[in-house]
Amino acid sequence: HQENNNFCSVNINIGPGDCEWFGVATEYWGVLNKLCEKNGINFLVGSWWPILDDLHEAQVPVYRFIQKPGDLVFINTGCVHWVQAIGWCNNIAWNVGPLTYNQYYAAIERYEWNKLNSCKSIVPIVHLTWNIARNMRVSDRQLFELIKFILTQSLKYVQLTLLYLEEQFHDKLDIRKQLRTSDEPAHYCITCDCEVFNILFVTELDRKHVVRCLNCTLQNDKHLENVVVLYQFPLDDLTTVYDQFQLSLLPILNSPT
Repeated sequence: HQENNNFCSVNINIGPGDCEWFGVATEYWGVLNKLCEKNGINFLVGSWWPILDDLHEAQVPVYRFIQKPGDLVFINTGCVHWVQAIGWCNNIAWNVGPLTYNQYYAAIERYEWNKLNSCKSIVPIVHLTWNIARNMRVSDRQLFELIKFILTQSLKYVQLTLLYLEEQFHDKLDIRKQLRTSDEPAHYCITCDCEVFNILFVTELDRKHVVRCLNCTLQNDKHLENVVVLYQFPLDDLTTVYDQFQLSLLPILNSPT
């Protein structure tokens, strides 16, 4: 498998036994996806142990190594990997997301691929991107331009959604303000599992309040008669964050004479 949204991961074997690792570079994930399809396995959510002869026949290079107790394994961006214990052992693992162009691009790519395949992205990329813009300085131009592009698309979607609601429903629909709390998790559509940012379409299901995206909401209730629409960030606030997010140029050091 690959980690959530192609993130990196760190894995420590605390023993007492060894682990055997297999890894394939991210460039070959498409080949493995086709092999999974051939075997009736969903690459994104299924479980499959590849046959090494099949990978060799498909000209897929495989890294294979032993992780001893105390060894740390770093799984790079998008690496397809699988692991088994030799005997028995305990492992501690966590995901990490280096703030690099390659990592961010790979995360965005998998985020979009997940949406096309109705698979939930554990990492809420849009929410994460706005947090990066609010709280971090980016000096890599390539990374900055990609983040700015995602912010542009997100801001455009919010504006178009508000415009659509205004034109279609006029005064019949009350869009209520409910600011996001600091510890509030990101929201996902209960129907299609896509991330829902800022504008939440809330309905009651089995005595619980659930969130849907605009498309699924309209399919379920095209007149929005039983829907409460909330916004969590005023448009002016998002615009301010967008405008203030600028490329942070590193100081040029004079070379010693």
